Amino acid sequence: MRRTPGPGAVEVWLLPVPGGPGGVPPEAYAVLDAAERRRARGFATEEGRSRYVWAHLALRRVLARYAGADPAGLRFGREGRYGRPVLRGVDGPPGFSLSHSHGLVAVAVAAGVVGVDVQRECPPETVEACLPRLHPWERAELERLDPARRVEAFTRLWARKEAYLKGLGTGLARAPRADYLGDAEPAARPAGWSVCGVPVAAGYAAAVAVPAGEAPEVTVRTVTAAEVLPAAGGGGRAAVSVVGRG
Repeated sequence: MRRTPGPGAVEVWLLPVPGGPGGVPPEAYAVLDAAERRRARGFATEEGRSRYVWAHLALRRVLARYAGADPAGLRFGREGRYGRPVLRGVDGPPGFSLSHSHGLVAVAVAAGVVGVDVQRECPPETVEACLPRLHPWERAELERLDPARRVEAFTRLWARKEAYLKGLGTGLARAPRADYLGDAEPAARPAGWSVCGVPVAAGYAAAVAVPAGEAPEVTVRTVTAAEVLPAAGGGGRAAVSVVGRG
């Protein structure tokens, strides 16, 4: 396959990372490049290493569908020293973004710039510790909620915030309090950007961000671990779970 999502479209691929003993099959490492293998070896725990490898294996397998290339042959770079990741050596490469959190990987692909983030709900004490880092209006919105609802609302907010910052190409080098991504004042969100939620499993939140005036058409697909392993070949059947705007 060689294609790119059309204008105003974002395709999000979700991979539930398999748990249990065994980690990542050894053959998966052959798909990664030297820098990725070096990064994987740097994790202190097998769990962290496994999450990283599955995420980058999924990224390569997904992008290979669009680039019409071997997943192991894809080369990555960045826009500037710390900017958005890009594909090198591919004509008309798609825009893409990667996120993973505690057992769930998300890869977003679009014709141009895109940011994606997935977050697992965190403990209430983590939410309270993060409140001072938020935009004042966001903090006020969350503090009006009872603790149980606050965790869910914060998780959705933080996913939107990180998706937007990835789309900008700054990541958390830009202060989280600098931009409003809350629910109460949609018109106060960053001008020229659309940031919207993505349906994911209970206990998680996800969002995509694109430089656009209206919400993108988002297609969500789910793939299995078996479909992203080298033995799966270039095809695989991804289940389309949701198609819609926003």
